Amino acid sequence: MSNTGLIIEERSRDIGDFMVGRLIPFRKKRMVGPFIFIDHMGPSLIQDGHYMDIGQHPHIGLSTLTYLLEGEIMHRDSLGTEQLVTAGSVGWMTAGHGIVHTERSPDHQRNGGTFPIHGYQIWVALPKDKEQIDPQFSYTPGHELPEWQTDSLRFKLIAGQGFGRQSPVPVFSSLFMLKVEASNEASLQVSGELKGEIGVCVVKGHILACNERIEKGNMLVSKEEDMCHITLAKGSLVLIFGGEAFPEERYIYWNFVSSDKSVIEQAKLRWKNKQFKMVPGEKDYIPLPE
Repeated sequence: MSNTGLIIEERSRDIGDFMVGRLIPFRKKRMVGPFIFIDHMGPSLIQDGHYMDIGQHPHIGLSTLTYLLEGEIMHRDSLGTEQLVTAGSVGWMTAGHGIVHTERSPDHQRNGGTFPIHGYQIWVALPKDKEQIDPQFSYTPGHELPEWQTDSLRFKLIAGQGFGRQSPVPVFSSLFMLKVEASNEASLQVSGELKGEIGVCVVKGHILACNERIEKGNMLVSKEEDMCHITLAKGSLVLIFGGEAFPEERYIYWNFVSSDKSVIEQAKLRWKNKQFKMVPGEKDYIPLPE
């Protein structure tokens, strides 16, 4: 998905063990582990005249993780990939030195009907020694992701490692992303189960942290690594993400991420001059924002 707004400043506040904001990057915390950008799609409806049509745009220096709670998206990229991403599955696109892609409502949803869409587009910065690798795409069906239940909590490991398990999604650094659902009120303690910085995105319902009630749509970032204790209300759903932080700063401009500002400047020129390999069969072009 194209980050057309560059970096969006959101209010953040400190509640004790956590910082609370609405999206990353936010003012006090630019990254959580290698996670550098999270975009919330929906919940919304795909219907006649309101289709998803995100045209050709480039990325460098990152992997995108597409995870849908509802709906479908057709992914096409400059490698020639054409993949329908369905709810519960993982589309993982690694840009490396450069890739171009589109995201559109699939043809079978362009029939005048109404279809739900709800999910997250997530950017994961690549390690410095992997920023210039060749682009690639992988798709992992939902039934291949580890799932388990502990008392009232149901877990799904979307990417990375955690709780003694490993997702098959081919990541490039130490990270984790999990979906956790509560059938009844339940306490979640992750100390010793996840390695690195920890973020919590409240998707549905609410949670309790540091004696404060945090509603859906908010994101928490733990101020200490590997220390995170929250209580999920009955029917709540959270995404937990993070990992080990990189030693170098990352710079972000539009859809470009790099540890080297000059690489971003080169990518800007390449896109302006239409020097990226484009998506087969696609004609449109999203210009570089000035």
